[in-house]
Parts: sequence; structure tokens; C-alpha cells
Amino acid sequence: MGLFLAPESAPYLIATLVMLSIAALEGVALLVGMSASHWLDSLFDHHGADVDGVAADSWLGWLHVGRVPLLVLIVVFLAAFAVIGFAANIVVHALFGFFIPSVIGAPAALVASLPVVRVTGRVLSRVLPKDQSAAVSLDSLVGRIAVVMGGNAKMGYPAEARVTSEFGQTIYVQVEPDHADTTFGASEQVLLVKRLSGKKFQGIRNPKPDLL
Repeated sequence: MGLFLAPESAPYLIATLVMLSIAALEGVALLVGMSASHWLDSLFDHHGADVDGVAADSWLGWLHVGRVPLLVLIVVFLAAFAVIGFAANIVVHALFGFFIPSVIGAPAALVASLPVVRVTGRVLSRVLPKDQSAAVSLDSLVGRIAVVMGGNAKMGYPAEARVTSEFGQTIYVQVEPDHADTTFGASEQVLLVKRLSGKKFQGIRNPKPDLL
């Protein structure tokens, strides 16, 4: 009990309480026919679509935001943060007789939690129903604008891009230029002009970026 009430463990206890509160909130929301998870995803889609910059797109894509419900990723992060923090304090206290100061332990646990979120998000993205793309014909994405998530796309070497369907759904595709002398960089706007196969498309630079 001393571990959980120790001042050094306060950040992890708070994370646990927040995680339990989220679970309770989602349960109540479902009982009244709502979903906090769906609301949060829709809010993120509306405001997140206006976020520019390589760093934002790269980090969100790295954490699988958009492929997995955002609320699920938040819960995974809180759980990982709490478990890593408590576990580190247990080990250090058993070996040296003291707990790790929170100013040191909390940032370390936060950083250590991010790979857990990434790996868990990747697994969940493969097993959860693909609600965001199931009802959308991939061919209907031709003519829409995609934003390159990261890396450089060259002909024959596509990069991941994010595109919004006519129904406002976020879908992740692979895009490459239609000419060998063209390269698309991260956060670049690309007009999808041809579907090659599956989720692979060819595109050109957005000729009217001001209209996006």
C-alpha cells in the first residue's frame, strides 16, 4: 500500500484514476446510447485536419492515431505509464530501499510508454474492425487530396498518406508520384489521380492548395 500512496508514485496513481474514470465515462455514455470514443474521434478529425507540420503528422502516424480509436490509445498510454512507473518503483525500492523521485521517474515512464502505445496500436489496427474504410470505395478516393504522413514518395516507392473521404472518414493509403522526376515530401498535399492496386495510388502535387 505504501507504494501507491508514496509521493513519488503520485503521477502513476493519477494516471490509473484517470484511466478508470475514462472507462466509467465510456460505460455511462454507452448506456445512454452515446460513445465518448466516437465523439473524441470526430472532434479530433475536425480540428486535427487543420494541424500542419511534419512533426505533428509523423508523430500521429507513428502512434497509429486514425487507425485505432483515439480513446483506446489514450487508455493504453495511461495504463503503460502507470504500470511502468509502479514497476520501476518496486524494483528500485527492493534493490536500494527508496522510490524514484517523480521528476525523474515520470518523464522516463512517459518516454517508455510511447513504444508500448505504438506496438499496441499496430496490433489493434490489424484486429479491430476497419470502420473508417469499410463503407468507402477506394476508387472513390481518386480526385481527392491526400497529405503525405512521412518520408519521401518516389515512383515505385510509395509513402503513407492520409485522405478524407466524401463522408468525412479518414483513410490511410500509399501514394507515389506519376513521374519519375517527382518526389513528395512529408506533409505535402497530393491530388490522387489513379488507383494502382489495393490502397496504392498515383498522385500529383495539389494544383490548388488554397482550396483544400
